Amino acid sequence: MYRIGKEETEAVGRVIEKKSLFRINDETREVLQLERELAERFGVANCLYVSSGTAALISILAALGIGPGDEVIVPSYTFIATPNAVLNVGAIPVLAEVDETLTIDPGDLRKKITDRTRAILPVHIMGFPCDMDAIMEIAALHGLYVIEDACQSIGGTYGGRCLGSIGTAGAMSFNYYKVISAGEGGAVLVNDAEVFERSLIYHDVGCSYWSYERELTYPYFVGSQFRASELMAAVMRVQLTRLDGILSDLRRVRKSLCERFSGAKEFTVAKSNDAFGDVGITVPLRFGSGAEARRFNENFKAGTIPLDVNRHVFIHWRPILDKRVTNNPHTNPYNMELNKGGKFEITADCCPQTLDNLGRTVYVTAGIDSTEAELDALAKRCLDAAK
Repeated sequence: MYRIGKEETEAVGRVIEKKSLFRINDETREVLQLERELAERFGVANCLYVSSGTAALISILAALGIGPGDEVIVPSYTFIATPNAVLNVGAIPVLAEVDETLTIDPGDLRKKITDRTRAILPVHIMGFPCDMDAIMEIAALHGLYVIEDACQSIGGTYGGRCLGSIGTAGAMSFNYYKVISAGEGGAVLVNDAEVFERSLIYHDVGCSYWSYERELTYPYFVGSQFRASELMAAVMRVQLTRLDGILSDLRRVRKSLCERFSGAKEFTVAKSNDAFGDVGITVPLRFGSGAEARRFNENFKAGTIPLDVNRHVFIHWRPILDKRVTNNPHTNPYNMELNKGGKFEITADCCPQTLDNLGRTVYVTAGIDSTEAELDALAKRCLDAAK
């Protein structure tokens, strides 16, 4: 979370004074109004506010009917929640390498498609947009769904379109560590009305509370319980009004640092699929080798090597590497008959290109309110550490 203040306090107070904390589908409720505001801001026909980004991904996968016997291609660099969501519906995640942009490599993505593949799940990690032109072209060629994980890139764009609005559906997260936040929460973004209905049904096993149950055209089925509360929505409605200001300052800081790094000989700023649409969360410095990146970081002492970030890299996904997915072996997707005989295994050495790209990168991050003098000092520290 970047900014929060008295406006959020007042919004929560408004809900408490009404004594209606539970979302019910009437025109005055915070959740319903937030959904409309999110849909308008991100350019989609429908938005469903849920309890987390993971819940959003699971709801989308379930809505698309993905399950046992299916494979979903995910990048090897993403938070473990992304492959977990695929396993949650009984399908198998297949890993694709990330390229120098640290997003899914379209070339390797093509190699990972089999007759079991149902969807591609690109992740706009750390504010970096994926190559959505290539991904959408591949998906169209093979008749695949595209589910965008935009949880770490709220407000980012690709080719002028909001991340999460380009594919079949998109997921957002409003966890505390995201661009805007209510502590937890998430959203499904989707244009297709029937996919929206199915997501809605799945996210609320108690759909009978809602007036729109009588209006559903898709048959009701048993789902989960991923509802979000009025308190969360009230905070998020204020946070959404802060988004453009946050993005403006993040991008100002990133642009300023990139300009200061333009003459560096020891490193380059990693290539972006859309530098204008990049959220600006961090500046990824790319070195000639992993050893150089580590020597730089030992001198600089304030960067992050993404290879080391726990549970964001496939080598740290211990439950998945061990195929220890559920507490009951009969519900473990890896034990299901329909999932046996797959071509690709997730092992600690299955994506060497990803390990190389992550190991050669150091994230340098500045405060959102950094002054030009502070950015000068930070850039000088980086350049001195590199030399």
